[in-house]
Amino acid sequence: MSEGASCPDGNGKVSRVVRIGTRQSQLARIQTDSVAATLKELYSDVHLEIVGMTTIGDKILDTALSKIGEKSLFTKELENALEKNEVDLVVHSLKDLPTTLPPGFTIGAVLKRENPHDAVVLHPKHKGKTLETLSEHSVIGTSSLRRAAQLKKRFPHLDFKDIRGNLNTRLKKLDEKDDFAAIILAAAGLRRMGWENRISQILMPEDCMYAVGQGALAVEVRARDEDLLEMVSVLHDPDTVLRCIAERAFLRRLEGGCSVPVAVHTELKDSQLYLTGAVYSLDGSDSLKETMQTSITAAGKSLEGVEKRVQRVGVTATKISGEAQDRAERLGTDLANLLLSKGAKEILTVARQLNDAR
Repeated sequence: MSEGASCPDGNGKVSRVVRIGTRQSQLARIQTDSVAATLKELYSDVHLEIVGMTTIGDKILDTALSKIGEKSLFTKELENALEKNEVDLVVHSLKDLPTTLPPGFTIGAVLKRENPHDAVVLHPKHKGKTLETLSEHSVIGTSSLRRAAQLKKRFPHLDFKDIRGNLNTRLKKLDEKDDFAAIILAAAGLRRMGWENRISQILMPEDCMYAVGQGALAVEVRARDEDLLEMVSVLHDPDTVLRCIAERAFLRRLEGGCSVPVAVHTELKDSQLYLTGAVYSLDGSDSLKETMQTSITAAGKSLEGVEKRVQRVGVTATKISGEAQDRAERLGTDLANLLLSKGAKEILTVARQLNDAR
């Protein structure tokens, strides 16, 4: 806990102060407020303060994310504050967190995943249509190489154009101008904002697989703060943790990030963890996609013990079976190795070079 982190409550008793760092956007605040509310229910004696910050990714709005070339676009300033003890926890969208965290940090909680799929939001004048039925050369807005690559392949009659800004800004650009017939956004963000009614179509895996960690929230803490790690560990959702460990291990082995099109789909059913992973060229014409599975028999609670505080792709989850986590991590690495043996590195290298040259 940070120094002097206490304050008197109304009864004169001293309660701990936990400061939670977050991005300033409305969605980030909603996500952070939901985490804070859960913690408050579990630990009524803790006083929570929310500290909003602006990140590089929030400031640079005229350039595609994949072109900025910074791995921690939405996390760096928050981690700086964590390092300087200005905040105690940081709430992120897990998909914004690099697969290798800076030394001294760990993901202490991965919360139950919201719908991880992408959604189509149509311009009001196209109400009732789908990507399939939009007319030739309709312009679709997305700044994600992953979405564009898959959708170009699946819907060759459509054109794709970058669109940046937070959710509110992108929806405004769609509705108030005639530049886009539709935009593609994460369904999770729209649902958390209460804008489910704007979802015209949910893209299933056959149309567009999602980003690593999409739909899940993560709480990042200083790895040495064992009391805080213990506090937030109750927020872990075992199924989401195992799925996201597999996804993050896949991405880490591929050395992927914002600047390459990598997509995943995971499912945990009947003690089997299924991972589908794919890599794409920028236009989607060249791709590799494979599925592997592993048995996860002990997804429930099995204490690893404090002395075995192991990080797996940045995640610390001592209350979830270590063996199950190891199997999930191995699944991600094995699937990446399979794709690499079939030429994934070449596809991603070309994608990276073409993106840099754009």
